[in-house]
Amino acid sequence: MAQAPAMNMAPPAGPSGPAAEVQTSYNRLKPNILKAAAEMPEADFQYKPTADIRTYARIVNHITEAQFHTCTALNGTTFDPKSVPGDTVDKATILAGLQASFDACDKAYGALTDTTIAEILSLGRAKRSRIGLAWGNVSHDNEQYAELSTYLRLKGLVPPTAEK
Repeated sequence: MAQAPAMNMAPPAGPSGPAAEVQTSYNRLKPNILKAAAEMPEADFQYKPTADIRTYARIVNHITEAQFHTCTALNGTTFDPKSVPGDTVDKATILAGLQASFDACDKAYGALTDTTIAEILSLGRAKRSRIGLAWGNVSHDNEQYAELSTYLRLKGLVPPTAEK
């Protein structure tokens, strides 16, 4: 019986393991969200395609709020609702809030290790693992990035992941 030829498998580039996987996904997504938020002109931050859905500013602030909720829990700190700007403030304030939420998440994701990811955190009555919270945040951010991209396209702009 013939054997399959041996594959010359190169070791993976950079760190590997469950913590590194979620860190890599977060770090790939982060610049796209920041660029998408910055790309929309300030005059269109109150844009919403139909009357019954969120404005662009609300989506950006929703990302900010969700990230602060998740990453303050991962960092062992308390979420301050005042850290999320209002939906009708200027673009610079909204972008500063988004950046601050990424700063909190940079700390949280940077502290994840293959040893700590299985730790269970209490979030009120709920209990979640560190890795579950981290992947939940990445998943949520991906969903919200898709919405930001749609709004950009509706305004004739190209989302960061579609730039050539």
